Amino acid sequence: MHNPEFGAPITPLRDAEAWLFDLDNTLYPAAVDLFEQIDIRMRSYIAQFLGLGLDEAYALQKKYFLEYGTSMRGLMDMHGLDPTPFLAHVHDIDVSILDPAPLLEQALSALPGRKLVFTNASVVHARRVLDRLGVDHHFSEIFDIVAAEYRPKPEPEIYRKLIEQHVIDPRRTVMVEDMARNLLPAAALGMTTVWVRTGSDWGAIDADAGHIHHIVDDLVPWLAEVADGRT
Repeated sequence: MHNPEFGAPITPLRDAEAWLFDLDNTLYPAAVDLFEQIDIRMRSYIAQFLGLGLDEAYALQKKYFLEYGTSMRGLMDMHGLDPTPFLAHVHDIDVSILDPAPLLEQALSALPGRKLVFTNASVVHARRVLDRLGVDHHFSEIFDIVAAEYRPKPEPEIYRKLIEQHVIDPRRTVMVEDMARNLLPAAALGMTTVWVRTGSDWGAIDADAGHIHHIVDDLVPWLAEVADGRT
């Protein structure tokens, strides 16, 4: 249930001035499992970087993800990882498994307001994914992990940095995200929050904290409803 301390959501949502969209497993269905490629490449990089077996590397990867928001941040803080070659390696994936998304394109076209991507990935990765989906032209602005100075969601200070850099009013902004815990700082700043529920245990962490205004299982038809003024 929504906790009133986080503020009332925008009603109707069509009146929002800005929309912040997470990228992976949000703008495309998690069932595509594009992130599996990133996961595998991350594991192999960590194994080579630290001289670990793949199972040990995977365990450390997930431990740091939970503790730091991204595995990369944990590796930077604990092992002095250089993030630039790491990001280039883990995002060197085949995005052709994504199908173009004409219905998403139509929904975004009909949706008023500025649209930004807010991702723990890189701009290069985001642009490749958006281009493959056919929606790149809707997002002139991307706030990525480099813009955040490698501090990942859900660290609160990067939300404030995004707000300042892109001059948005959080009380007139909607944030859409598949990781429930990443919506906590957004709600605390007054944003309206939308959790895209994927069935992932990782995604559901903190989902019961009372900060989620809308829960969505299928983003595209929901966005179409918002654009039509039905939500």
